[in-house]
Amino acid sequence: MQKPQLLGLLALVIAAFFLFDGPHLFSLDNIRQHRQDLIAFTDRHYLTMLLACGAVYALSTALSLPGGTVLSLLLGLLFGRWVGAVLIVFAATLGATAIFWLARYLLADWARQRLQGHALSQKLLDGFQQDASNYLLFLRLVPLFPFWLVNLAPAFTDVSLRIYVITTFFGIMPGSFIFANLGQSLGSIDSLDQLLSWQTLVALSLLGGLSLIPVLSKHLQPQRNGR
Repeated sequence: MQKPQLLGLLALVIAAFFLFDGPHLFSLDNIRQHRQDLIAFTDRHYLTMLLACGAVYALSTALSLPGGTVLSLLLGLLFGRWVGAVLIVFAATLGATAIFWLARYLLADWARQRLQGHALSQKLLDGFQQDASNYLLFLRLVPLFPFWLVNLAPAFTDVSLRIYVITTFFGIMPGSFIFANLGQSLGSIDSLDQLLSWQTLVALSLLGGLSLIPVLSKHLQPQRNGR
């Protein structure tokens, strides 16, 4: 498929998402309202729903569509904390890898324009100068930046595809389990603001801090050698 055709297809999918009221379909209120029907349908068509939800999640991540948090909760609701978390990790990694590959090799101009329109993009890119792999792992563990921005920015750095996939896969595991676990109690969640307590954010920050230890070690090494 040539570049203009691919751009046209992606634009068509994004337009269809909003045309068919995707933001409402994947809203917290709508899923809570149809909670029992979704669970019953999944019980009857488990494998089909497993594959369909994984594909939708991967596509949503690749196209940076809104509703990723609610989709994570939905997978936890339908498949439980363990299967839901595994599905989130694989689908999100697949979608993130797709947008990384597209941004680096096929849609670089479009991706660069999108980054230039975001105030945090330069700060994000500057962070990759020291230790790209550990910095990327930190960004996956600690949700300081929007998920789509962390997916896109590394395409314009020296991060290899292999490092990108590995850090994404392992870095999103804690958060994926948290959201899948919360998804089981979706009926009692009234707002997305209720999802992450300060204890959870502190725990994720500590995990992210561990990933930066090699960066700090490299930074302090010249000072130690100079003594």
